[in-house]
Amino acid sequence: MGVLRTEFEFVLPMGYADDSGTLHKEGTMRLSTAADEILPMKDPRVQQNPAYLSIILLSRIVTRLGSLKMVTPKVIEDLFTADFSYLQEMYNRINQNSSNIIKAVCPKCEHKFDVEVTSLGE
Repeated sequence: MGVLRTEFEFVLPMGYADDSGTLHKEGTMRLSTAADEILPMKDPRVQQNPAYLSIILLSRIVTRLGSLKMVTPKVIEDLFTADFSYLQEMYNRINQNSSNIIKAVCPKCEHKFDVEVTSLGE
């Protein structure tokens, strides 16, 4: 049995530009916990606008973005739509389809690697 992978690296399609103009594209997202899904429901911004849940949730599970000290809800709010959509899709893929990753071994060099298996039509 292998070790559970809980963090996943990514590169944003466009990148987040901070106040000084530095572009941040590379980051890390961790698997979501039950608390990540439940606790934001108490946030007044989510209560006023349920669509804000995605922003709070991503700010909790994106653990690194470039050289930023913290990934806050404001950082997620300021992402370009393409980057926001990319992170939402990644969140869904790693949290809901993690069982679609299988271990494989190259028959020639015996290199071990992971393969993501998708259903027909995806």
